[in-house]
Amino acid sequence: MKFESGPLQQLSRRVEQYRPGLRMSEIGQVASVGDGIAWVLGLPSAAAEEILRFEDGSRGMVFELQSERLGVILLDPLANVTSGSRVSRTGRRLEIGIGDGALGRVLDPLGKPLDGGPAFAADGHGALEAASPPIMARDFVDAPLYTGIKVVDTLIPIGRGQRQLIIGDSGTGKTALALDAVIAQVGQGVRCVVVMIGQKRSEAARVVDVLRRYDALRYTTVVVAEATATPGMKYLAPFAGCAIAEGWMRHGQDTLVVYDDLSSHARAYRELSLLMHRPPGREAYPGDIFYLHARLLERATRLAKQHGGGSLTALPIVQTEEGEIAAYIPTNLISITDGQIYLDRRLFAAGVLPAVDVALSVSRIGGKAQHPRIKREAGTMKLGYLQFLELEVFTRFGTKLEAGAEAKIARGRVMREVLKQDRLCPLPPAFQLAWMTAFGAGLLDHLEPQQVPAALERIRAGLAADPAIGLETARELWQERLTQWLGSAAS
Repeated sequence: MKFESGPLQQLSRRVEQYRPGLRMSEIGQVASVGDGIAWVLGLPSAAAEEILRFEDGSRGMVFELQSERLGVILLDPLANVTSGSRVSRTGRRLEIGIGDGALGRVLDPLGKPLDGGPAFAADGHGALEAASPPIMARDFVDAPLYTGIKVVDTLIPIGRGQRQLIIGDSGTGKTALALDAVIAQVGQGVRCVVVMIGQKRSEAARVVDVLRRYDALRYTTVVVAEATATPGMKYLAPFAGCAIAEGWMRHGQDTLVVYDDLSSHARAYRELSLLMHRPPGREAYPGDIFYLHARLLERATRLAKQHGGGSLTALPIVQTEEGEIAAYIPTNLISITDGQIYLDRRLFAAGVLPAVDVALSVSRIGGKAQHPRIKREAGTMKLGYLQFLELEVFTRFGTKLEAGAEAKIARGRVMREVLKQDRLCPLPPAFQLAWMTAFGAGLLDHLEPQQVPAALERIRAGLAADPAIGLETARELWQERLTQWLGSAAS
């Protein structure tokens, strides 16, 4: 009997294709439940990271394989799983919906909306745990990712596809710096993912509000595993954000992912591992803590054109205690990433914002992605600034310096004022080139530090009145325009 259309036709086809035969399935049993995990007996064929289904319909992910039982992360906080509940295999791994429908949404690590809206229409699904792209599928990092932050775009540049660590003590502006980078992508064609791990709900709401006020939420997805979430959900959060960004990257889009922060992620993984009775190592972290973050951050890259041509730039954040940059988790992440931006508490207290310590910050590959004009102007600027910082130490002891050293100190103080910047005020690349050209040509040398903000404002106003001038404009024309804009400020 055949049906014309719809579900009845599909049912008819399945009936015709059915063949009787012996079919075997495994049924396990929950031995105990607690702290967001379950121990399951049976299911000898279950694989690591496989999704299991409990008899109440909830799901769990295999995290620990032992000879007699399985350690399973519960994926539904409201699950009614009790000792003795039946468990079955699904043969699938954990995936999250990907696509443009995720833009502007606030999601949990499983893709469920947290913003009160309906579930978004996914264009496909991406695996949370996936292998990083092979070497032959990657391309060179050769395009800049502008953050709108003067000290970063000029002295510590970031390229699209780079992994740049943001490191510093609590309260030094790490999240603010990352949010500035996200807001600066307005009109740049870069889609962003902000992952918040172990943050308070009020902090997550503040971040979403800032993104909305600056029109950045429309190209951003926020993934939140708040402080009250189970260790398993905090563990999955950065992998969920990475999977969403990878979906865009493989379709040729440039993406930026902020992981805020991986210190909380490491602590959640440690808690989860101890609950699963894994042997502890240094500072009670499990032995594979390095591999945890390596397999996450290695997925950030720039793909070759034949593999999509997109890029995934990662800005992981890690917190230090009392400026101890050589602690266990920070040193692990420094060794994995392509450079770091170090924020110093003393600079923050002194009012030097953003509190970036140029001496301890480095970008190993970002310089290859800088625009040639900006790179040429930057030249020896960082070296000169580091020399100024060393010389300034001697002035604190009343040391008498020669005229050349005095000139370097005066010039360095002007540059320090130039590099100061308010929060949530990203600046365009043309402005970065403008102040660098003015500084390199000596047009700011005669200014007192307190006169620098007014001079920069004149440059900003001049650029706004002359939009035709940009990165490709000849240096001679730049100097002519800058001399006109600065006027008496340079004399």
